[in-house]
Amino acid sequence: MLTPPLYPSTHFDNAEAAFEYVHTIYEGSVRHLREQFKRFMRGDKITERVRAYYPFVRMTASAVTQPQTRLAYGFLSDPGLFETTLTSPNMFKTYYLEQFRLLLNNHGHEAVLEIGTSSEPIPIHFSFEEHDHIEGTLSVEQRAAMRGLFDLPDLSAMEDAIVNGTWEPEPDQPRPLSLFTAPRVDFSLQRLRHYTGTLPEYFQKFVLFTNYQFYIDEFVRVGHELMQDARDPKAMTEDHGYVAFVEPGNLVTRRVGEQVHPGDGAGVPLPRTPQMSAYHLIREDGCGITMVNIGVGPANAKTATDHIAVLRPHAWLMLGHCAGLRSTQELGDYVLAHAYVRDDHVLDEDLPQWVPIPPLAEIQIALQAAVTEVLQLSDDELKNVMRTGTVASTDNRNWELLPHEKRLSQSRAIALDMESATIAANGFRFRVPYGTLLCVSDKPLHGEIKLPGMADQFYRLRVSQHLRIGVRAVELLRLRGVERLHSRKLRSFAEVAFQ
Repeated sequence: MLTPPLYPSTHFDNAEAAFEYVHTIYEGSVRHLREQFKRFMRGDKITERVRAYYPFVRMTASAVTQPQTRLAYGFLSDPGLFETTLTSPNMFKTYYLEQFRLLLNNHGHEAVLEIGTSSEPIPIHFSFEEHDHIEGTLSVEQRAAMRGLFDLPDLSAMEDAIVNGTWEPEPDQPRPLSLFTAPRVDFSLQRLRHYTGTLPEYFQKFVLFTNYQFYIDEFVRVGHELMQDARDPKAMTEDHGYVAFVEPGNLVTRRVGEQVHPGDGAGVPLPRTPQMSAYHLIREDGCGITMVNIGVGPANAKTATDHIAVLRPHAWLMLGHCAGLRSTQELGDYVLAHAYVRDDHVLDEDLPQWVPIPPLAEIQIALQAAVTEVLQLSDDELKNVMRTGTVASTDNRNWELLPHEKRLSQSRAIALDMESATIAANGFRFRVPYGTLLCVSDKPLHGEIKLPGMADQFYRLRVSQHLRIGVRAVELLRLRGVERLHSRKLRSFAEVAFQ
């Protein structure tokens, strides 16, 4: 076996020192894989199997202690040994440091962090640098030889048993510290590059999802407008803090007056739009806004959230159009979801339908406040344009042709779409705070269906307003403190320590 030097397990009572050791182990592992793969591509004879390993972090608690935090994470739920593998420390530095510090703050009197080299191999595909496009240059013979020399991705190491609450430990096996193992994270990072057309590093901690390109067009317009807004050090109001805007192809526009980064010019326009294009309003603290066009349907909604979840966002919100189901609704009215009918079915195997998806007070309050502020309405006036209630999501695009009316009435649904329940259910599943604010674009049960001319007029009038509400809701959540945003409602009995 051809491996890099294996770093011994070392104990740390300092988060920064622990992180630096993680960084050292990981960089040594991927450097070894890249060097050996270059030899392979040159045609050098390699007679041993090439392998390198992820770093791990481990902590042992000998007794149940009351956590010194009001947060819903950052402490061990029970006595015992807990462990997880780690990846991409440059990208996850802020996240890992926060988790390490919380664990030491809550258990440092009796435990330390143990960092070392795990027994989990790094698949060769996950070691490639960003602009390496290897598969297309390999011959059939090289691909066959590659399988015998290097570790390839093993899907059995990437399942979501921890997330789904179905993970069962083997005898003497450590319990998980994190919802995701390193291979599962790397798998999603690769998928995000493919589906969204941007680097995962650009994703921000607040994510807006939409099912219409009109919202993306408006977000692009707003993003470029904000980049022309130079900082005013004498301004009395708080600056928005956005320093860059990133589009698919990793096209970076820096704010006027901001320093250009070395990698900004590496982006290239894409020949076609990615399947789920992502756009990023960047803040230096990572608490900016990413907007993703997931398109139509619950399968896309699940795909996007399955992979964005590994980035541990502070919240994701759905902004889109829906069918209004009540005669009292008007086109352009807003719907704030507080419950969901899950007729989307894409998560039935992972999250049983009998599991309730509760509304999260912090998100609901922020969305309602944003509607009130942007529309400049009183409480009484707000009730005329926004209704709170149940949203039904279906996997049938032509649901209007089926006899749904009785079922929808029994559930007290006030709106129907194809994505909101999926996004909320996966938020619940992945412990990511979620919310939904929809805009009524048609009322098919009452004879008002989408027609081209009517739709165009509706979109022009409502999209800009709806997007401003979503952006303002994010700003309110950020101002009120992201640490407390992660609700205990989303945590299970024996929960992992990492957020």
